[in-house]
Amino acid sequence: MSRSSEHLEFPVSRGVGPSGPDDSVEPSDPAAGHPQRLGRPRDPAIEEAVLEAALRLMAEHGYAGMSIDAIARETGVGKPAIYRRFSNKADIATAALSGFQMREPRVHGATARERVASHLRSFRTSLLRPNGMSMLGTILAEEHRTPELFQLFRERIIASRRRMLRALLEQAIADGEVRADADVDAAVNLLVGSFYARYLSGEPVSESWIDRILAVVWPGIAVNTHAGACKRRPRAPRGD
Repeated sequence: MSRSSEHLEFPVSRGVGPSGPDDSVEPSDPAAGHPQRLGRPRDPAIEEAVLEAALRLMAEHGYAGMSIDAIARETGVGKPAIYRRFSNKADIATAALSGFQMREPRVHGATARERVASHLRSFRTSLLRPNGMSMLGTILAEEHRTPELFQLFRERIIASRRRMLRALLEQAIADGEVRADADVDAAVNLLVGSFYARYLSGEPVSESWIDRILAVVWPGIAVNTHAGACKRRPRAPRGD
């Protein structure tokens, strides 16, 4: 049994069988007219152990080498308890990867550009966590073999990241810091995509990369409050 399962406490009466701990017995809602049944609510530690095991198995063996049987063996959690929480292997994998992303801290900054930079710092931290990029490679390798996995990955992780960044830029438009006609979708792709491109090039994705990419992208979408300063000064007449 793995270290994760050492901290799990399971009932020793009803719900425990040869396949491992089973927390299927849950109290009914008396207010709904159903009789109160013996049992206790599902233990959130079981879900945590399952997701941690899924991440370890994917990191070691890839998605193909991660199975519900292997998770059950590693955690000591029975397969019925696993299937009550997750519909299939792809559901477990993407749920694990969603949790693998660091909990998003509240963005901070006095300007829209500073808030976007704060968000990108969080993204960089998540991307550079141990196995962060290799996990992405694992999912991409399954695009054609397991399309449902790739679709869940897009919905739960990629779309979530894009929504957060898009919301920051749309708020910046409302605040008058970004042009109303700015191509927000292109800006999101440039900002997020630059991190993957930088990583795959073998160059370090240092924190200074955030300032560098914003220095290129931001002037293309920001409201120019000093338009007059950008106009070329007329040339002084040449002397004869």
